[in-house]
Amino acid sequence: MNGYVVALDQGTTSSRAIVFDAKGVPVTIAQYPFPQIYPKPGWVEHDPMVILETQFRALAEAFEKSELSPTDIAGIGITNQRETTIVWDKNTGKPIYNAIVWQCRRTAPICDKLEAEGVGDYVRDRTGLLIDAYFSGTKIKWILDNVDGAREKAERGELLFGNVDSWLIWNLTGGKAHVSDYSNCSRTMLFDINELKWDKTLCNKLGIPMSMLPTPVPSSMVFGKVAPGITGLEMLAGIPVCGSVGDQAAALIGQGCIEKGQAKNTYGTGCFTLLNTGDQSVRSASGLVTSVAWSIGGKTTYALEGSVFNAGSSIQWLRDEIGLLGTSSECEALATSVPDNGGVYLVSAFTGLGAPHWDMYARGAIVGLTRGSTKAHIARAALEGIAYQVKDLLDAMEQDAGEPLSVLRVDGGASVNNFMMQFQSDILRKPIDRPKMVETTAFGAAFLAGLAAGVWNDVSDIADIRESDRVFTPQMFEGEAKALHEKWHRAVERAAKWEE
Repeated sequence: MNGYVVALDQGTTSSRAIVFDAKGVPVTIAQYPFPQIYPKPGWVEHDPMVILETQFRALAEAFEKSELSPTDIAGIGITNQRETTIVWDKNTGKPIYNAIVWQCRRTAPICDKLEAEGVGDYVRDRTGLLIDAYFSGTKIKWILDNVDGAREKAERGELLFGNVDSWLIWNLTGGKAHVSDYSNCSRTMLFDINELKWDKTLCNKLGIPMSMLPTPVPSSMVFGKVAPGITGLEMLAGIPVCGSVGDQAAALIGQGCIEKGQAKNTYGTGCFTLLNTGDQSVRSASGLVTSVAWSIGGKTTYALEGSVFNAGSSIQWLRDEIGLLGTSSECEALATSVPDNGGVYLVSAFTGLGAPHWDMYARGAIVGLTRGSTKAHIARAALEGIAYQVKDLLDAMEQDAGEPLSVLRVDGGASVNNFMMQFQSDILRKPIDRPKMVETTAFGAAFLAGLAAGVWNDVSDIADIRESDRVFTPQMFEGEAKALHEKWHRAVERAAKWEE
């Protein structure tokens, strides 16, 4: 049986392709970076044609390096940077403007106007999101309002919108499939996550013709097949494109968090934390957002999502701005050279604090310094500070969900730090499970495609595929962990509203 699946992992800074075998093992990987475009301060764009070119090149190279036959490939799955917005002419297939990237803040004034008009509660109720420039809806409006002739073309039904998943699927299938899976739809601020359909009221409010929007579809099904005649992909013509999921949800399923109460945290520049809430779309009282995680076989799974703004960036700050470290990897050895933090706490609120604090005016602080404090204490405080922020976020998630967290599965660069993972377990009072296979995001997309293509039979199969590298369990006395966390909150109070 053709037991290989290809994942296209289209990210913010690069396009990757990975061939996985039926055991979930990466066979070959190809990756191409692409340039970021910054037209004005706070604006971020990508060239959609460069996204396409680098992604197709990575796909062709990963397949070629695998030395497999096209008949060995059961299907293609896609995971992508979410919220990044592309509008193109459906007749020519050409974008009418650069992709507006999820990081771009140009539509903040549109969001302020929506808030002032009292739309916030409606948005939260229908979409599970907060009104923010992060999401796609206001980006579409900006393009229609600012590109000559765009609105008129859209109203004539000549323009199509898609996040990156839609753009890739449309091009892979030769323009036959204009679709987006529910997880990506739920990041647009236009999608009713309970009804699983576009919300007419929000589309009208933003002046977005619904003819532009892709058809919402489940995450695992055949959307179409690779069209013949695509340069460089001729050998892959006819292979099903049959999996699609946004990157953070892809990591959730790739980590095997398929049961209610399971969560994953990605330790990157910031932290992205998702909690599986099962078939319930839980609305947050803590400023978290609710999204569709995936939908398979008529069953939709939801997640609560939150983020820590500064995680790995606090280690980079110690290295680059303060000069405490020569390399980021030195941080663990320095931190473990002292028996404790010496009473030092580092609150890395360089760009404010996210959930559950939501204090945009907070600023970074180091508190508890004495004459005996050393750079080792500060390095340890930086690592501990990341773990405290993740605990605060997960405490809020547990409260919102009304159910305890069963396990935290971890990935991302800082998850290799054994000291921090042990401290995370101690403070969280939960097991921390680190996988052997680090390509969890790409594998999430591959798994969904493999389900549709028959490589795997059921969602539960992922439990047999995922292997743990190490599980960290609480070693610290609970009373000590509680006392440390209370002091952390006192440190956060010192950092709060500093700029207000």
